[in-house]
Amino acid sequence: MKWTFPNLRLFLFLAVITGGIYPLAVTLASLIFFPHQAHGSLIRNERGEIIASELVAQPFISAKYFWPRPSAGEYATMPSGASNLSWTSGKLVRTVAERRAALLKAHNLPEKTPVPADMLFASGSGLEPFISPEAAELQLNRVASTRGVPPEKVRKLVSAHFVRGGILGENVVNVMTLNAALDTLFPMSGM
Repeated sequence: MKWTFPNLRLFLFLAVITGGIYPLAVTLASLIFFPHQAHGSLIRNERGEIIASELVAQPFISAKYFWPRPSAGEYATMPSGASNLSWTSGKLVRTVAERRAALLKAHNLPEKTPVPADMLFASGSGLEPFISPEAAELQLNRVASTRGVPPEKVRKLVSAHFVRGGILGENVVNVMTLNAALDTLFPMSGM
């Protein structure tokens, strides 16, 4: 019994610190120093309406947009995840072949054209908003042509949406911010 009350006091003290004060301090610090990220890294259109998050991909299928990586979970946030198919899976081989054929057809490219792996294989989360610069380059002419914009202008916009990978990471392009910028700079009616 002599240890019960000191242990209970210690438990309550630590519960208040780790369950109340610490989370409150971290939340306040993030709101002060990183307000954009603390509110979900949201993207707004020119009217101020929330259209997306920089961190979660959406299924763009229109020719006027850059397409994100394929998603095993159809871009759903609740059941997000990978397909978990192994390299020896016949289903994976068929899926990759279908994705490759669809990409080549959508871009009017010859059969021998190399396709970046990130456009063929789904991301681990199924919500990846980043593609490689090579994947953006593959799609560039389609997007420029559909929007009626010179490819060099679109290429310059793609470069502006590079996310540097740091010391060990690869450079990538954020599809969400890139597509929002396309709609702002080169708007299209309809489609």
